Amino acid sequence: MIEPFKLDVPQADLDDLRDRLARTRWPDELPDAGRDYGFPLGRTRELVARWQAFDWRAQEAALNAWPQFTTVVDGQRVHFLHVRSPREDALPLVLTHGWPGSVLDFLDVAEPLSRDFHLVIPSIPGSGPSGPTRDRGWDVDRVARAWAVLMGRLGYRRYGAQGGDWGSGISRALGAVAPDEVVGVHLNYVPTPPPPSTDGLSDTDLDRVGRIRRFLAQRPGYQVMHATRPQTVAYGLTDSPVGLLGWVGDKFTEWLDPASDVDDDKLLATVSLYWLTGTAGSALRITRETAGGATPCPVPVGVAVFARDIILPVRGVVEKLYDVRRWTEFDRGGHFPALETPELLVEDVRAFFADLR
Repeated sequence: MIEPFKLDVPQADLDDLRDRLARTRWPDELPDAGRDYGFPLGRTRELVARWQAFDWRAQEAALNAWPQFTTVVDGQRVHFLHVRSPREDALPLVLTHGWPGSVLDFLDVAEPLSRDFHLVIPSIPGSGPSGPTRDRGWDVDRVARAWAVLMGRLGYRRYGAQGGDWGSGISRALGAVAPDEVVGVHLNYVPTPPPPSTDGLSDTDLDRVGRIRRFLAQRPGYQVMHATRPQTVAYGLTDSPVGLLGWVGDKFTEWLDPASDVDDDKLLATVSLYWLTGTAGSALRITRETAGGATPCPVPVGVAVFARDIILPVRGVVEKLYDVRRWTEFDRGGHFPALETPELLVEDVRAFFADLR
């Protein structure tokens, strides 16, 4: 059964958030710390001051302006936006967010994409209005199977998928789960292992291989904690809004292209959604549940590479793993193209699926 949904946060929860922000117990900081020790104290204070005056109701109204629904798949509530295109021959397209992100990431691209696609934009189980997961095993494959059920429940038998971060892994897994239904998968992030040999690689690709090796050799601390101790992290993220802001804000800031003009309200909206839905901790479980390695995908793949992403894919490696039909290199943008460069993402998605309709 599919039910209409509107987000309506109790006022008591908003009052509690402001009260907690006002009573923040601040840490000290070395006078010359900068970003060397993590998210800077001055920047955090600035964001907290903005958060105290933040208009959550405006953000809530912006989300509620889109048609939203919930359904239960595999025992888990799944929240999603369903935006139908005015085009009768529009291709259905499922858009999947990552971490630290949410369905809010796609609000700037929903209208232009809906001119050509029927959009289904779900919240990953464990995140946002989908609510916490209730059992083990919600890895990218299980989420992909849930998406396949959801698309079938909506009456879609032929559709595309798009995503970055966890949305990339889920979209590729969806291509493997439902290869007869998924016409293609568009990705804006493709993490791959370094190749065993670098013979024949260009200087650009050699630089990317080196970057991947450094990333793997010095695996970020947040990622290790998500993969091994998500419950331990969850206490601080669930009990302290400033703790959550620091944890998410650090990655959000680091992964943006410094030249991107993304308003601080975008960050505060995402952090608020995690806080107000009580999913700051459960959103991390997918890292613990998902095994490493390349996710198989037997359907056509399109890749959009944004210059300031965390790591950049090596084309020769990706083409050995997937049937790459389109590869676009952009000279700007970071890990959140739907927020940073929505116009570039929209046009690349359109171009990739134009040949697959």
